[in-house]
Amino acid sequence: MQAPLPRAIPSAWRLQDAKAQFSELVDNALRGVPQHVTRRGKQAVVVLSEEDFAALQRNAANRTNQPMGLIEHLLAMPKMPALGTDSVVPAFDLEPREIDFS
Repeated sequence: MQAPLPRAIPSAWRLQDAKAQFSELVDNALRGVPQHVTRRGKQAVVVLSEEDFAALQRNAANRTNQPMGLIEHLLAMPKMPALGTDSVVPAFDLEPREIDFS
């Protein structure tokens, strides 16, 4: 007999479900799984453990104190999915433009 599969930890909640099951939401966040809460169908908030939040703050503080190199800057640019694929491309237009050298 096989052992039962572990239950997936939910990471997205509608606001009314989050209120009704807040203890479970907090337990999941304490396990290290960010909990996304939607309001009226739109992303509203993310619940994190105190440890994860502190790590994000430390990371943000370190980033503002250190200038980014060119590579880091390019890698930090927003990306969007390429049409019809699972890959991502930079979120800006890469079409060349015409330049008049006359």
